[in-house]
Amino acid sequence: MKHIIKLLKWLVILFGALIIVLYITDTDYLIKAVRTIYLNGHTTAFLEDYKHFDNRIIENSTPQPWPDHKNYNSAKETERLTTTNNTYGTIAFVIIKNDSIWFENYYDEFNDNSKSNSFSMAKSYVSGLLGKAIMEGYIKSLDQPVCDFFPEYCNGLAAKLTVGDLASMASGSDWDEAYYSPFSITTRAYFDDDLKAMMLNKVKVVEAPGQSFKYQSGNTQLLAMVIKKATGKTLYNYLSESFWKPLGCENEALWQLDSEANQMVKAYCCIASNAKDFARFGKLYKDHGKWKGKQILDSTFVATSVTPRFPESPQYGYGWWLHNKDGKSLFIMRGHLGQMVIVDRTNNIIIVRLGHKRTPQTVMDEFAEDVDVYIEEAYKMLGKES
Repeated sequence: MKHIIKLLKWLVILFGALIIVLYITDTDYLIKAVRTIYLNGHTTAFLEDYKHFDNRIIENSTPQPWPDHKNYNSAKETERLTTTNNTYGTIAFVIIKNDSIWFENYYDEFNDNSKSNSFSMAKSYVSGLLGKAIMEGYIKSLDQPVCDFFPEYCNGLAAKLTVGDLASMASGSDWDEAYYSPFSITTRAYFDDDLKAMMLNKVKVVEAPGQSFKYQSGNTQLLAMVIKKATGKTLYNYLSESFWKPLGCENEALWQLDSEANQMVKAYCCIASNAKDFARFGKLYKDHGKWKGKQILDSTFVATSVTPRFPESPQYGYGWWLHNKDGKSLFIMRGHLGQMVIVDRTNNIIIVRLGHKRTPQTVMDEFAEDVDVYIEEAYKMLGKES
């Protein structure tokens, strides 16, 4: 018994020492990482992790349900699609044709109202909020310097940084987009309880902004801080009044916060919603910023958003991924673990896939096999209708 007590005593001492070391080395965010992710059996963020963080509600208003297509669920999944869905843990697969639900299926005890993490699909919403803030006169243009909002960005190369550079992933910052390293700035951001302080103190502009594309979640986080300061509104309320309510979302959503004390949204990720409500933002961009005849978002901004800024990086515009597949020009909301809203404006088709994991990705900005599988198999199902 004495040996057990002695062992427990040493374990407590070691645990206490570890906690002290984490605070001394400014890595105490790892405590939250262990509590919310690793102790829940995961090695990275997961679809329902929002339940373990502070959140704020994105309010909806009068729901506008999607109508069912005349051929609703008349087609069956292809064998390849079923295999892929089973292999990578798809929880929702929806095909919308001519603004009607043509096919929908849900898996793993999720349904059409179940919330799951958007991950980086949130970046498209934040870019849209930038367009809304410009449209409403809070921000002058894509060329307005970040320095106008944060003096920390008024010196050296940072003085040249614009809000458009942030939306198009061209900040030239030293952000490390590493999801599985516990010591990367991306991991810190997911668990840090003061994102504003982290962004202003730990992220530096080290290359000339506006010169080339490099995907960095910190760009979107800083952009959200600019939008919040320019509008005087929280991002969750601004998203609600700008898009969630006008687009008739059927369910309220949640946006993760860094902490209850600081209440800064994790703007680069982490809106918890469902497939059919996510799809509405794709429809808004498909229809050049109009919803039911009303111009919700400036059409010129929409066109700019789904056009490559840099010819050498044709895969990205302003908050949207761009992909040419089988002669189709697609723009896509994308998120960690394979969250996707795929928009084919020409054929009036939207494909939504949500799920637990995706095929391995060797570089951040590639379109790996799973993206093409969901596109190819959806069009096989559509057949002549596509």
